[in-house]
Formats: sequence, C-alpha cells, structure tokens
Amino acid sequence: MTDHNHQFWSRLDDINSGMLGVTQDSRLVPMSHYTDRKVGVLWFITAKDTDLARSVASGPQDAMHVVSDGGQGLYARIHGTLSLSDNRAKLDELWNAVASSWFEDGKQDPDVQLLRLDLTEAEVWATGGSMAFLYQIAKSKITGDRPDMGDHYSLTF
Repeated sequence: MTDHNHQFWSRLDDINSGMLGVTQDSRLVPMSHYTDRKVGVLWFITAKDTDLARSVASGPQDAMHVVSDGGQGLYARIHGTLSLSDNRAKLDELWNAVASSWFEDGKQDPDVQLLRLDLTEAEVWATGGSMAFLYQIAKSKITGDRPDMGDHYSLTF
C-alpha cells in the first residue's frame, strides 16, 4: 500500500460522512460511509424508498462520494460503482446507534437497504488539518513564502 493510499484510508476512517450521488444526477445527499479498505469499498445504510436507492434499483450506476473535513485534513472526490446489497452479515457488522435512529424496527425493518460503492478512483487533497492551515498562513505572512497546503494526488483502486 502506497503512502498516499494509506493516508487516504486512514483519514477517511476518521470521517463520518460525505455527499453521495450517482453521476447522472447532479444531486448529492449527505450519507454516512463505512470503509472497507481491504476490498476498496464504501458501505452506506439507507432506506429502500430514497431517491438514491431507487436510482440503483435497476442495476449498478457510476457514482461519486465527496468528503470534506478540515479537521482531518482530507478533501476528496471519490468515484466508483454504486449498487444495492443484501449482505446481511455486512449489515450486522455495520449496524450502530446512528443507523438504528432512522429505522423503527432496527435491522429487521423492511425498509433498510445497504448500498455498496466499489471504488475506481479518487482525487485527494490531504492537508495537515485546521491547525496546520493556520500555521502555514501565519508563516507565509512572516516569510513571504507560499503556504504549504499539503498533498494533491489521484488514486486508482
């Protein structure tokens, strides 16, 4: 695993959510993601009657997940293929108090739908985080040098 790959997954693990949508529809919706770096997948728990779940009901779709977290120093546009999943073992593994807040009957609620985003590529901006940003701005004012805002790179999965 490259340093950039490790940096991407480590920081993404610490971010709770982003904006997810299929690329044919410019509307992105906030969604909590769950990382599975071993297989290059992001998982999402949603309801069957959401626009997002309906958009992939007829089959996998190209999709995008955008994350932005200055505290973790990660900004990324992540592309992949979004599909429905009936993997009950994965749902059991991912289920938590946040997910249970949305479904009256918990994991057994008939409206629970698991989504799987198989990653294909990501464009990443990795900074030192919000404190490092302030330091770099202050340093640039003193030295006249441009601030070091971190790394910008692309990944393929």
